[in-house]
Amino acid sequence: MRWAPFRDIRDDLAQLAAAVAEFGEPEAIGVAVPATLDHTGTVLTWPNRPGWAGANLYTLFDEIFPSVPVGFADDGDLAAVAEADAAGCADLVYFGVGTGIGGGIVSGGRPWPGLARGSCELGHLVVDRNGPLCTCGRSGCVQALASGPATLRRAAGILGREPEFAEFTQAYRDAAGWALAAVQETCAALATAAVGIAELAHPDRVVIGGGFAAALPGFAAEVAAQAKTLARAGKPPVPIQPANLGGLSSLHGALLLAANQHWGKH
Repeated sequence: MRWAPFRDIRDDLAQLAAAVAEFGEPEAIGVAVPATLDHTGTVLTWPNRPGWAGANLYTLFDEIFPSVPVGFADDGDLAAVAEADAAGCADLVYFGVGTGIGGGIVSGGRPWPGLARGSCELGHLVVDRNGPLCTCGRSGCVQALASGPATLRRAAGILGREPEFAEFTQAYRDAAGWALAAVQETCAALATAAVGIAELAHPDRVVIGGGFAAALPGFAAEVAAQAKTLARAGKPPVPIQPANLGGLSSLHGALLLAANQHWGKH
């Protein structure tokens, strides 16, 4: 498929403006952005929207919402904020397991290191320097080992063919050995990342969300079990639990950003 950058951006912006207009004139807008941005608000990479590369979000949002304050931030960071708010937990780490690995850290009730300082890219923590190649170009990132596609590739290697997602999830529920083995490796990679982050951030809990994780019963419990194998003396493992908001974490975070514009970038 060939992308037409200008048309793609304008079509997306028109849809966004139309959706907001359905609710009347807003007092403020919060936007959860899956793209990688620089400090100026310019899109560096966005795999699902390559035509947006080079676009400046400050400029674009000023054009379509000239009289409304707009805040934007990484969707993983905002999901972490929303999950912390929903749990009433001021110190929390969030992993979103889907087509990639998103995530964020909340420390003292605020996103860390701060939304204006760039996204908290938990999916690109290296947990195995000899691991598979990640889409970012490095090897052994959490995303390369624990995302939905990575798990399905591992399952295909065990099964000898590529399973459909519905087949895979049913096999996992039926405790088929090949599906369990694939997920256990995924959860081990996530546990490694969670334990490492806990040594730095000392969260009260880690929550696991995202559509892929939600489709697999007991997924967060398996991450917790894997984390226990990495415990050290004097340092009990951090509690690891399922996310409260399911696939809507980022949207809830965008609403919180709209109400707390000082968190954001715009």
